[in-house]
Amino acid sequence: MRNNMKIIFPAIPENESLARTVCAAFVLELDPTVEEMSEIRTAVSEAVTNSVIHGYNGSGGDIEIDAELDGRTVTYTIKDNGCGIENIEKAKEPLYTGSSDSERSGMGFSIMEAFMDKLEVESMPGEGTVVKLVKKIEADDE
Repeated sequence: MRNNMKIIFPAIPENESLARTVCAAFVLELDPTVEEMSEIRTAVSEAVTNSVIHGYNGSGGDIEIDAELDGRTVTYTIKDNGCGIENIEKAKEPLYTGSSDSERSGMGFSIMEAFMDKLEVESMPGEGTVVKLVKKIEADDE
């Protein structure tokens, strides 16, 4: 079974919950566990929040999410056209944050890696960032 969807929305904090909810709902036909749903919502939330806060620095723009189901594997590709990431490996280090905001923990990529089966990040300074999140939804053996 293959399915896909695309959603484009303004990069404002209020739309983080929209992205989280839509991406979680996209896999409902696979009957995921509560834990799998929570992991998807959290990982997508982190990726979208990174785009809003770091990619666009709160200055606006659009975020695009492409989602694809292939069998029991879901792939979310979250793309922004923001400022990009200078050093992806440094940005993926736990507790690293490029923000001077003391409320930022620097754990976004670590959380995405922990909750998804695969994380890929591509970025070019001045051109934006693409985050790909992949998760296999386990079959219910009942």
